[in-house]
Amino acid sequence: MKANWKNRTLFHGDNLGFLRAMNSESVHLIATDPPFKKDKDFHATPDSLAKGASFQDRWVWERDVHEEWVDQITDDFPQVMNVVNGSRASYGNDMGAFLCFMAVRLLEMHRILKPHGSLYLHCDYTASHYLKELLDAIFKPKNFQNEIVWQRTTAHNDSKRYGANVDKILFYTKDQKKWTWNVQYQPYTEEYIERFKRHDADGRAWQDDNLTAYGLSGGGYEYEYKGKKALWRCPKETMERLDSENRLHFTRTGGIRLKRYLDESDGRPSQSLWEDIGPLNSQAKERTGYPTQKPVELYERIIKSSSNENDIVLDPFAGCATTCIAAERLKRQWVGIDIWDKAEEVVLERMEQEGLVEASGLFNVDRPRQGLLLYEDLHFTSEIPLRTDDGAFAAPPLKTIKKTRLEEPPGPRISRERMYEILLEEHGSRCAGCDREFDDSRYLELDHNTPRSDGGINHISNRILLCGPCNRLKSNTFTLSGLRRENKKRGYMASQ
Repeated sequence: MKANWKNRTLFHGDNLGFLRAMNSESVHLIATDPPFKKDKDFHATPDSLAKGASFQDRWVWERDVHEEWVDQITDDFPQVMNVVNGSRASYGNDMGAFLCFMAVRLLEMHRILKPHGSLYLHCDYTASHYLKELLDAIFKPKNFQNEIVWQRTTAHNDSKRYGANVDKILFYTKDQKKWTWNVQYQPYTEEYIERFKRHDADGRAWQDDNLTAYGLSGGGYEYEYKGKKALWRCPKETMERLDSENRLHFTRTGGIRLKRYLDESDGRPSQSLWEDIGPLNSQAKERTGYPTQKPVELYERIIKSSSNENDIVLDPFAGCATTCIAAERLKRQWVGIDIWDKAEEVVLERMEQEGLVEASGLFNVDRPRQGLLLYEDLHFTSEIPLRTDDGAFAAPPLKTIKKTRLEEPPGPRISRERMYEILLEEHGSRCAGCDREFDDSRYLELDHNTPRSDGGINHISNRILLCGPCNRLKSNTFTLSGLRRENKKRGYMASQ
Protein backbone atom coordinates (compact mmCIF):
# COMPACT_ATOMS: atom_id res chain seq x y z
CA MET A 1 0.00 0.00 0.00
CA LYS A 2 1.33 3.43 -0.93
CA ALA A 3 1.74 6.20 1.60
CA ASN A 4 -1.02 8.84 1.53
CA TRP A 5 1.32 11.65 2.58
CA LYS A 6 4.44 13.26 1.16
CA ASN A 7 8.00 12.40 2.09
CA ARG A 8 9.53 14.71 4.73
CA THR A 9 6.19 15.51 6.35
CA LEU A 10 5.85 16.62 9.95
CA PHE A 11 2.24 16.50 11.18
CA HIS A 12 1.26 18.80 14.02
CA GLY A 13 -1.37 17.57 16.49
CA ASP A 14 -2.49 14.53 18.49
CA ASN A 15 -0.83 11.56 16.81
CA LEU A 16 -3.86 9.24 17.16
CA GLY A 17 -5.85 11.11 14.52
CA PHE A 18 -2.95 11.03 12.06
CA LEU A 19 -2.16 7.37 12.75
CA ARG A 20 -5.77 6.41 12.07
CA ALA A 21 -5.63 8.40 8.82
CA MET A 22 -2.53 6.62 7.48
CA ASN A 23 -2.92 3.86 4.91
CA SER A 24 -2.52 0.30 6.15
CA GLU A 25 0.84 -1.38 5.49
CA SER A 26 2.47 1.83 4.27
CA VAL A 27 5.47 2.20 6.63
CA HIS A 28 8.66 0.11 6.76
CA LEU A 29 9.94 1.11 10.20
CA ILE A 30 8.56 2.85 13.29
CA ALA A 31 11.19 4.13 15.72
CA THR A 32 9.76 6.26 18.51
CA ASP A 33 10.43 7.65 21.96
CA PRO A 34 7.02 8.08 23.68
CA PRO A 35 6.31 9.23 27.25
CA PHE A 36 7.79 6.91 29.88
CA LYS A 37 5.10 7.29 32.57
CA LYS A 38 7.55 9.08 34.90
CA ASP A 39 4.82 10.90 36.90
CA LYS A 40 6.47 14.28 36.51
CA ASP A 41 6.59 17.32 34.23
CA PHE A 42 9.33 17.96 31.68
CA HIS A 43 10.55 21.38 30.53
CA ALA A 44 13.10 22.40 27.92
CA THR A 45 16.30 24.19 28.85
CA PRO A 46 15.69 27.97 29.02
CA ASP A 47 17.21 30.02 26.18
CA SER A 48 17.78 26.89 24.08
CA LEU A 49 16.52 26.03 20.61
CA ALA A 50 13.65 24.10 22.21
CA LYS A 51 12.79 26.72 24.81
CA GLY A 52 9.14 26.64 25.76
CA ALA A 53 8.78 22.93 25.09
CA SER A 54 7.15 21.02 27.95
CA PHE A 55 4.93 18.05 28.49
CA GLN A 56 3.22 16.35 31.39
CA ASP A 57 4.04 12.68 31.89
CA ARG A 58 1.31 12.09 34.51
CA TRP A 59 -1.72 9.89 33.91
CA VAL A 60 -5.23 9.83 35.40
CA TRP A 61 -7.85 7.34 34.23
CA GLU A 62 -10.82 9.70 34.62
CA ARG A 63 -9.06 12.54 32.77
CA ASP A 64 -6.89 10.86 30.13
CA VAL A 65 -8.88 7.81 28.97
CA HIS A 66 -11.64 8.18 26.38
CA GLU A 67 -14.67 5.90 26.45
CA GLU A 68 -14.21 5.26 22.73
CA TRP A 69 -10.75 3.80 23.42
CA VAL A 70 -12.10 1.43 26.03
CA ASP A 71 -14.96 0.36 23.75
CA GLN A 72 -12.64 -0.34 20.82
CA ILE A 73 -10.14 -2.32 22.85
CA THR A 74 -12.76 -4.25 24.84
CA ASP A 75 -14.83 -5.28 21.82
CA ASP A 76 -12.11 -5.98 19.28
CA PHE A 77 -8.95 -6.72 21.27
CA PRO A 78 -9.99 -8.28 24.59
CA GLN A 79 -6.49 -9.69 25.11
CA VAL A 80 -5.16 -6.12 25.05
CA MET A 81 -7.81 -4.98 27.52
CA ASN A 82 -6.75 -7.83 29.80
CA VAL A 83 -3.30 -6.26 29.97
CA VAL A 84 -4.74 -2.81 30.72
CA ASN A 85 -7.04 -4.16 33.44
CA GLY A 86 -4.24 -6.29 34.88
CA SER A 87 -2.00 -3.24 35.20
CA ARG A 88 -4.81 -1.33 36.91
CA ALA A 89 -5.18 -4.15 39.41
CA SER A 90 -1.46 -4.65 40.09
CA TYR A 91 -0.12 -1.09 39.78
CA GLY A 92 -3.05 1.33 39.76
CA ASN A 93 -5.36 3.35 37.53
CA ASP A 94 -2.53 5.65 36.48
CA MET A 95 -0.60 2.81 34.82
CA GLY A 96 -3.85 1.58 33.27
CA ALA A 97 -4.47 5.05 31.83
CA PHE A 98 -0.96 5.20 30.36
CA LEU A 99 -1.29 1.75 28.79
CA CYS A 100 -4.74 2.55 27.39
CA PHE A 101 -3.27 5.72 25.82
CA MET A 102 -0.45 3.66 24.30
CA ALA A 103 -2.65 0.71 23.28
CA VAL A 104 -4.92 2.57 20.85
CA ARG A 105 -1.84 4.08 19.21
CA LEU A 106 0.18 0.86 19.07
CA LEU A 107 -2.79 -0.92 17.47
CA GLU A 108 -2.67 1.66 14.66
CA MET A 109 1.11 1.38 14.39
CA HIS A 110 0.77 -2.37 13.93
CA ARG A 111 -1.82 -1.79 11.19
CA ILE A 112 0.25 0.68 9.21
CA LEU A 113 3.47 -1.37 9.32
CA LYS A 114 4.31 -3.27 6.15
CA PRO A 115 4.35 -7.09 6.48
CA HIS A 116 8.13 -7.15 6.90
CA GLY A 117 8.26 -3.97 8.98
CA SER A 118 9.60 -3.41 12.50
CA LEU A 119 8.81 -1.36 15.61
CA TYR A 120 11.35 0.02 18.09
CA LEU A 121 9.71 1.43 21.24
CA HIS A 122 11.94 3.43 23.57
CA CYS A 123 11.10 3.22 27.29
CA ASP A 124 12.73 2.64 30.67
CA TYR A 125 12.28 0.58 33.83
CA THR A 126 9.19 2.54 34.90
CA ALA A 127 6.81 0.82 32.48
CA SER A 128 8.94 -1.37 30.18
CA HIS A 129 7.58 -4.63 31.60
CA TYR A 130 3.98 -3.44 31.26
CA LEU A 131 4.64 -2.18 27.72
CA LYS A 132 6.20 -5.48 26.74
CA GLU A 133 3.10 -7.35 27.87
CA LEU A 134 0.98 -4.86 25.91
CA LEU A 135 3.13 -5.35 22.79
CA ASP A 136 2.97 -9.12 23.21
CA ALA A 137 -0.82 -8.87 23.07
CA ILE A 138 -0.73 -6.69 19.92
CA PHE A 139 2.27 -8.03 17.96
CA LYS A 140 2.23 -11.57 19.47
CA PRO A 141 5.05 -12.90 21.70
CA LYS A 142 6.80 -14.75 18.86
CA ASN A 143 7.35 -11.45 17.07
CA PHE A 144 9.37 -10.04 19.97
CA GLN A 145 12.99 -9.95 18.83
CA ASN A 146 15.02 -8.09 21.47
CA GLU A 147 15.00 -5.96 24.55
CA ILE A 148 17.85 -3.58 23.77
CA VAL A 149 19.56 -2.05 26.78
CA TRP A 150 21.12 1.35 26.08
CA GLN A 151 23.56 2.65 28.66
CA ARG A 152 22.50 6.28 28.45
CA THR A 153 25.09 7.49 30.97
CA THR A 154 28.18 5.98 32.57
CA ALA A 155 26.96 6.52 36.12
CA HIS A 156 23.95 7.74 38.07
CA ASN A 157 24.20 8.66 41.71
CA ASP A 158 21.74 6.99 44.05
CA SER A 159 22.48 6.65 47.75
CA LYS A 160 20.12 3.77 48.52
CA ARG A 161 20.08 1.55 45.41
CA TYR A 162 21.97 0.73 42.21
CA GLY A 163 22.25 3.62 39.79
CA ALA A 164 19.52 3.63 37.10
CA ASN A 165 21.65 4.50 34.07
CA VAL A 166 20.01 2.52 31.25
CA ASP A 167 16.99 2.79 28.95
CA LYS A 168 15.16 -0.06 27.22
CA ILE A 169 14.20 -0.31 23.54
CA LEU A 170 11.65 -3.02 22.71
CA PHE A 171 12.15 -4.44 19.21
CA TYR A 172 9.18 -6.19 17.54
CA THR A 173 8.57 -7.30 13.97
CA LYS A 174 5.21 -7.66 12.25
CA ASP A 175 6.10 -11.01 10.69
CA GLN A 176 7.40 -13.98 12.64
CA LYS A 177 9.77 -15.34 9.99
CA LYS A 178 10.90 -12.51 7.71
CA TRP A 179 11.75 -8.87 8.28
CA THR A 180 14.24 -6.27 7.05
CA TRP A 181 17.58 -6.80 8.76
CA ASN A 182 21.06 -5.40 8.14
CA VAL A 183 23.80 -6.48 10.54
CA GLN A 184 25.42 -3.57 12.33
CA TYR A 185 28.76 -3.60 14.13
CA GLN A 186 29.94 -2.11 17.39
CA PRO A 187 33.55 -1.15 18.15
CA TYR A 188 35.80 -3.77 19.67
CA THR A 189 36.52 -3.55 23.38
CA GLU A 190 40.02 -2.68 24.56
CA GLU A 191 40.29 -6.19 25.96
CA TYR A 192 39.62 -7.68 22.52
CA ILE A 193 42.03 -5.33 20.74
CA GLU A 194 44.80 -6.39 23.11
CA ARG A 195 44.66 -9.87 21.59
CA PHE A 196 46.23 -8.49 18.40
CA LYS A 197 49.72 -8.37 19.84
CA ARG A 198 51.72 -9.24 16.71
CA HIS A 199 52.54 -6.75 13.94
CA ASP A 200 53.81 -6.99 10.39
CA ALA A 201 56.69 -4.87 9.16
CA ASP A 202 54.19 -2.24 8.02
CA GLY A 203 52.68 -2.06 11.50
CA ARG A 204 49.43 -3.97 10.81
CA ALA A 205 48.21 -5.71 13.98
CA TRP A 206 47.14 -9.36 13.80
CA GLN A 207 46.45 -12.47 15.82
CA ASP A 208 46.80 -16.04 14.60
CA ASP A 209 43.98 -18.53 14.13
CA ASN A 210 43.85 -22.27 13.67
CA LEU A 211 43.97 -23.61 10.09
CA THR A 212 43.47 -27.31 10.82
CA ALA A 213 40.10 -29.05 10.64
CA TYR A 214 40.55 -31.68 13.34
CA GLY A 215 37.26 -32.09 15.16
CA LEU A 216 35.51 -29.83 12.66
CA SER A 217 32.17 -31.22 11.49
CA GLY A 218 32.14 -31.72 7.74
CA GLY A 219 35.77 -32.82 7.55
CA GLY A 220 38.60 -31.01 5.75
CA TYR A 221 41.40 -31.43 3.19
CA GLU A 222 44.35 -33.69 3.97
CA TYR A 223 47.59 -32.81 2.22
CA GLU A 224 51.17 -31.70 2.92
CA TYR A 225 52.06 -28.03 2.67
CA LYS A 226 55.66 -26.84 3.08
CA GLY A 227 56.60 -29.93 5.02
CA LYS A 228 53.56 -29.89 7.34
CA LYS A 229 51.03 -32.68 6.73
CA ALA A 230 47.63 -32.11 8.33
CA LEU A 231 43.86 -32.06 7.83
CA TRP A 232 43.44 -28.46 6.65
CA ARG A 233 40.30 -26.32 6.67
CA CYS A 234 40.91 -25.01 3.16
CA PRO A 235 41.96 -26.65 -0.13
CA LYS A 236 45.56 -26.41 -1.31
CA GLU A 237 44.78 -23.65 -3.83
CA THR A 238 43.42 -21.44 -1.06
CA MET A 239 46.46 -22.20 1.11
CA GLU A 240 48.77 -21.07 -1.71
CA ARG A 241 46.78 -17.85 -2.14
CA LEU A 242 46.95 -17.07 1.57
CA ASP A 243 50.70 -17.69 1.51
CA SER A 244 51.20 -15.34 -1.43
CA GLU A 245 49.25 -12.65 0.44
CA ASN A 246 51.44 -13.04 3.54
CA ARG A 247 48.50 -14.30 5.57
CA LEU A 248 50.19 -17.43 6.91
CA HIS A 249 52.15 -17.56 10.15
CA PHE A 250 54.83 -20.27 10.37
CA THR A 251 55.46 -21.14 14.01
CA ARG A 252 58.78 -22.13 15.57
CA THR A 253 57.53 -25.68 16.05
CA GLY A 254 56.78 -26.12 12.35
CA GLY A 255 53.07 -25.35 12.52
CA ILE A 256 51.13 -23.18 10.13
CA ARG A 257 48.45 -20.78 11.33
CA LEU A 258 46.30 -18.06 9.78
CA LYS A 259 46.81 -14.34 10.32
CA ARG A 260 43.68 -12.35 11.16
CA TYR A 261 44.19 -8.61 10.80
CA LEU A 262 42.44 -6.17 13.14
CA ASP A 263 41.84 -3.55 10.45
CA GLU A 264 39.90 -5.99 8.23
CA SER A 265 37.04 -6.52 10.66
CA ASP A 266 33.99 -4.26 10.91
CA GLY A 267 33.78 -4.84 14.64
CA ARG A 268 31.56 -6.97 16.83
CA PRO A 269 28.12 -7.73 15.43
CA SER A 270 25.73 -5.58 17.46
CA GLN A 271 24.45 -7.18 20.64
CA SER A 272 21.42 -6.21 22.72
CA LEU A 273 23.64 -4.21 25.12
CA TRP A 274 24.50 -0.81 23.60
CA GLU A 275 27.18 0.82 25.72
CA ASP A 276 29.18 2.44 22.92
CA ILE A 277 26.74 5.32 22.21
CA GLY A 278 27.12 8.07 24.74
CA PRO A 279 24.45 10.44 26.05
CA LEU A 280 24.05 14.03 24.97
CA ASN A 281 26.03 16.31 27.24
CA SER A 282 25.41 20.02 27.66
CA GLN A 283 28.07 20.87 25.04
CA ALA A 284 26.91 18.49 22.32
CA LYS A 285 26.51 20.21 18.96
CA GLU A 286 23.20 18.49 18.24
CA ARG A 287 21.66 19.39 21.59
CA THR A 288 18.47 21.46 21.29
CA GLY A 289 17.52 21.69 24.97
CA TYR A 290 14.50 19.43 24.45
CA PRO A 291 13.99 17.65 27.81
CA THR A 292 14.08 14.03 26.55
CA GLN A 293 16.31 14.38 23.47
CA LYS A 294 18.22 11.27 22.36
CA PRO A 295 21.44 11.19 20.28
CA VAL A 296 21.10 10.88 16.51
CA GLU A 297 23.67 8.07 16.51
CA LEU A 298 21.31 5.91 18.57
CA TYR A 299 18.49 6.16 16.05
CA GLU A 300 20.87 5.86 13.12
CA ARG A 301 21.78 2.39 14.33
CA ILE A 302 18.10 1.43 14.54
CA ILE A 303 17.35 2.80 11.06
CA LYS A 304 20.40 1.15 9.49
CA SER A 305 19.50 -2.19 11.08
CA SER A 306 15.83 -2.38 10.11
CA SER A 307 15.39 -0.37 6.90
CA ASN A 308 16.99 0.21 3.51
CA GLU A 309 17.55 3.36 1.50
CA ASN A 310 14.30 5.03 0.38
CA ASP A 311 12.23 3.05 2.92
CA ILE A 312 9.67 5.01 4.96
CA VAL A 313 10.47 5.69 8.62
CA LEU A 314 7.80 6.97 11.03
CA ASP A 315 8.12 8.58 14.45
CA PRO A 316 4.68 9.26 16.00
CA PHE A 317 6.29 11.02 19.01
CA ALA A 318 8.78 13.07 17.00
CA GLY A 319 9.68 15.65 19.68
CA CYS A 320 12.77 17.50 18.44
CA ALA A 321 12.85 15.27 15.32
CA THR A 322 15.89 13.10 16.10
CA THR A 323 14.44 10.15 14.18
CA CYS A 324 13.60 12.39 11.22
CA ILE A 325 17.13 13.83 11.14
CA ALA A 326 18.67 10.35 11.30
CA ALA A 327 16.39 9.13 8.50
CA GLU A 328 17.28 12.10 6.28
CA ARG A 329 21.00 11.55 6.82
CA LEU A 330 20.60 7.90 5.82
CA LYS A 331 18.57 8.64 2.66
CA ARG A 332 15.29 7.26 4.00
CA GLN A 333 11.89 8.79 3.54
CA TRP A 334 10.38 9.97 6.79
CA VAL A 335 7.22 11.22 8.46
CA GLY A 336 6.90 12.55 11.99
CA ILE A 337 4.03 13.54 14.26
CA ASP A 338 4.16 15.79 17.31
CA ILE A 339 1.82 18.03 19.25
CA TRP A 340 4.55 20.58 20.08
CA ASP A 341 3.94 23.96 18.41
CA LYS A 342 7.64 24.65 17.80
CA ALA A 343 8.49 21.35 16.11
CA GLU A 344 8.59 22.89 12.63
CA GLU A 345 11.11 25.54 13.67
CA VAL A 346 13.37 22.99 15.34
CA VAL A 347 13.33 20.66 12.33
CA LEU A 348 14.42 23.48 10.02
CA GLU A 349 17.13 24.62 12.42
CA ARG A 350 18.49 21.10 12.91
CA MET A 351 18.45 20.44 9.16
CA GLU A 352 20.73 23.45 8.72
CA GLN A 353 22.98 22.46 11.63
CA GLU A 354 23.38 18.94 10.22
CA GLY A 355 24.29 20.26 6.80
CA LEU A 356 21.28 18.62 5.21
CA VAL A 357 19.94 21.92 3.94
CA GLU A 358 21.69 25.25 3.69
CA ALA A 359 20.18 28.66 4.36
CA SER A 360 20.14 29.06 0.60
CA GLY A 361 18.00 25.95 0.33
CA LEU A 362 20.69 23.70 -1.16
CA PHE A 363 22.37 20.57 0.10
CA ASN A 364 25.86 21.01 1.46
CA VAL A 365 27.98 19.90 -1.49
CA ASP A 366 30.69 18.58 0.82
CA ARG A 367 28.38 15.84 2.09
CA PRO A 368 28.12 12.57 0.10
CA ARG A 369 24.61 13.26 -1.16
CA GLN A 370 23.01 13.85 -4.56
CA GLY A 371 20.36 16.26 -5.75
CA LEU A 372 18.89 19.34 -4.16
CA LEU A 373 16.79 19.73 -1.03
CA LEU A 374 14.74 22.90 -0.94
CA TYR A 375 12.73 24.20 1.99
CA GLU A 376 9.68 23.49 -0.13
CA ASP A 377 10.56 19.79 0.14
CA LEU A 378 9.78 19.88 3.86
CA HIS A 379 6.07 19.68 4.61
CA PHE A 380 4.47 20.91 7.84
CA THR A 381 0.73 20.53 8.26
CA SER A 382 -2.02 19.92 10.80
CA GLU A 383 -4.44 18.56 8.18
CA ILE A 384 -5.44 14.91 8.53
CA PRO A 385 -4.51 13.04 5.32
CA LEU A 386 -7.21 11.31 3.27
CA ARG A 387 -6.89 7.54 3.27
CA THR A 388 -6.80 5.77 -0.08
CA ASP A 389 -7.13 2.20 1.24
CA ASP A 390 -10.30 0.65 2.70
CA GLY A 391 -10.19 3.11 5.61
CA ALA A 392 -10.71 0.52 8.36
CA PHE A 393 -9.57 1.19 11.91
CA ALA A 394 -7.25 -1.17 13.73
CA ALA A 395 -9.80 -3.95 14.27
CA PRO A 396 -10.12 -7.57 13.25
CA PRO A 397 -12.02 -7.79 9.94
CA LEU A 398 -15.42 -9.49 9.89
CA LYS A 399 -15.61 -11.78 6.90
CA THR A 400 -18.13 -14.39 5.76
CA ILE A 401 -17.17 -17.52 3.88
CA LYS A 402 -17.72 -15.45 0.72
CA LYS A 403 -15.00 -13.08 1.97
CA THR A 404 -17.43 -10.17 2.03
CA ARG A 405 -16.31 -7.50 4.44
CA LEU A 406 -18.90 -6.26 6.94
CA GLU A 407 -18.80 -2.66 8.08
CA GLU A 408 -20.66 -0.99 10.92
CA PRO A 409 -23.77 0.85 9.66
CA PRO A 410 -23.59 4.64 9.81
CA GLY A 411 -25.31 6.38 12.69
CA PRO A 412 -24.67 7.73 16.16
CA ARG A 413 -22.54 5.67 18.52
CA ILE A 414 -22.99 5.15 22.22
CA SER A 415 -20.45 3.96 24.73
CA ARG A 416 -20.09 0.32 25.65
CA GLU A 417 -20.95 1.19 29.26
CA ARG A 418 -24.25 2.78 28.24
CA MET A 419 -25.08 -0.14 25.94
CA TYR A 420 -24.44 -2.47 28.87
CA GLU A 421 -27.02 -0.56 30.94
CA ILE A 422 -29.62 -0.53 28.13
CA LEU A 423 -29.35 -4.25 27.48
CA LEU A 424 -29.72 -5.02 31.18
CA GLU A 425 -32.81 -2.80 31.34
CA GLU A 426 -34.38 -4.48 28.29
CA HIS A 427 -33.45 -8.11 28.88
CA GLY A 428 -32.41 -8.43 32.50
CA SER A 429 -29.66 -10.73 33.71
CA ARG A 430 -30.60 -13.57 31.35
CA CYS A 431 -28.24 -15.05 28.78
CA ALA A 432 -29.77 -15.34 25.31
CA GLY A 433 -27.65 -18.38 24.58
CA CYS A 434 -28.41 -20.72 27.48
CA ASP A 435 -31.49 -18.91 28.92
CA ARG A 436 -29.92 -18.92 32.34
CA GLU A 437 -30.82 -16.06 34.66
CA PHE A 438 -28.37 -14.74 37.23
CA ASP A 439 -28.83 -12.68 40.35
CA ASP A 440 -25.67 -10.74 39.49
CA SER A 441 -25.13 -9.47 35.94
CA ARG A 442 -21.37 -9.83 36.26
CA TYR A 443 -21.79 -13.57 35.74
CA LEU A 444 -22.74 -12.78 32.14
CA GLU A 445 -19.12 -11.74 31.57
CA LEU A 446 -17.89 -15.18 32.64
CA ASP A 447 -17.90 -18.50 30.83
CA HIS A 448 -20.97 -20.22 32.31
CA ASN A 449 -21.45 -22.94 29.70
CA THR A 450 -22.52 -26.32 31.05
CA PRO A 451 -20.86 -29.25 29.23
CA ARG A 452 -23.19 -31.33 27.06
CA SER A 453 -22.21 -34.40 29.05
CA ASP A 454 -23.87 -32.72 32.07
CA GLY A 455 -27.01 -31.81 30.16
CA GLY A 456 -25.82 -28.42 28.90
CA ILE A 457 -26.26 -26.90 25.46
CA ASN A 458 -24.10 -24.84 23.17
CA HIS A 459 -24.97 -21.18 22.93
CA ILE A 460 -23.84 -18.36 20.74
CA SER A 461 -21.90 -16.41 23.32
CA ASN A 462 -21.55 -15.80 27.03
CA ARG A 463 -20.94 -12.06 26.75
CA ILE A 464 -23.52 -9.59 27.85
CA LEU A 465 -23.34 -7.57 24.64
CA LEU A 466 -24.78 -10.58 22.83
CA CYS A 467 -27.52 -11.30 25.36
CA GLY A 468 -31.11 -10.53 24.47
CA PRO A 469 -32.90 -11.25 21.18
CA CYS A 470 -31.15 -8.46 19.29
CA ASN A 471 -28.42 -5.89 19.85
CA ARG A 472 -30.08 -3.35 17.59
CA LEU A 473 -30.68 -0.27 19.71
CA LYS A 474 -33.06 2.64 19.21
CA SER A 475 -30.08 4.64 17.90
CA ASN A 476 -29.91 2.21 14.96
CA THR A 477 -26.36 1.33 15.95
CA PHE A 478 -24.64 -2.06 16.13
CA THR A 479 -21.56 -2.98 18.09
CA LEU A 480 -19.08 -5.14 16.21
CA SER A 481 -20.11 -8.04 18.40
CA GLY A 482 -23.73 -7.33 17.49
CA LEU A 483 -22.81 -7.52 13.82
CA ARG A 484 -21.23 -10.89 14.40
CA ARG A 485 -24.44 -12.18 15.94
CA GLU A 486 -26.61 -10.75 13.18
CA ASN A 487 -24.26 -12.31 10.66
CA LYS A 488 -24.72 -15.69 12.29
CA LYS A 489 -28.50 -15.30 12.49
CA ARG A 490 -28.55 -14.86 8.72
CA GLY A 491 -26.85 -18.19 8.24
CA TYR A 492 -23.28 -17.09 7.52
CA MET A 493 -20.27 -18.48 9.32
CA ALA A 494 -18.11 -15.61 10.50
CA SER A 495 -14.37 -16.13 10.37
CA GLN A 496 -13.86 -14.13 13.56
